[in-house]
Amino acid sequence: MDIHIFWEGPLALKDIDELKNTKKDYGVYQIYGFHPLYGHSVLLYIGKADDQTFGQRISQEGWDINEDYKNIEIYVGRLASQQMITPKEWSERIDQAEKLLIYSHAPAYNTQNTRSLPEQNLLNIHILNWDCRRDLFPEVSGRMYTSKYDHISEQKIITEENIKV
Repeated sequence: MDIHIFWEGPLALKDIDELKNTKKDYGVYQIYGFHPLYGHSVLLYIGKADDQTFGQRISQEGWDINEDYKNIEIYVGRLASQQMITPKEWSERIDQAEKLLIYSHAPAYNTQNTRSLPEQNLLNIHILNWDCRRDLFPEVSGRMYTSKYDHISEQKIITEENIKV
């Protein structure tokens, strides 16, 4: 299944209250800022706003006490679909997108979903990141991060000798 995410940003931490009251302010988000080991303006965190809007969720996380809070940048990603989907499907897609983006990008402050990936849920997920995706890969496939291709190292490299004529 393809999950299309349209990214908007950067937004400053002080502007996050504007994302509290609209029906479209749900999805996944990225937080960029200073990290003592990795430096300035690095991907710190990927999260989801599913039961709460972006503004509600992000304001609960305490980014305003970060020593470099004035330079925090936030990117919000809204999911898109050509067909109508149920609230349950929407919630599942947000959850799947968050897990796969965390696993594939390993942000500095995420602790869950960085070491293992629940393969059964994400094997057929393909994320396409559009617009202001910042440091995220343009595409992420769940197949790349599963055991489905563990045998690939047993494949023969194609050379002139093993091409049928």
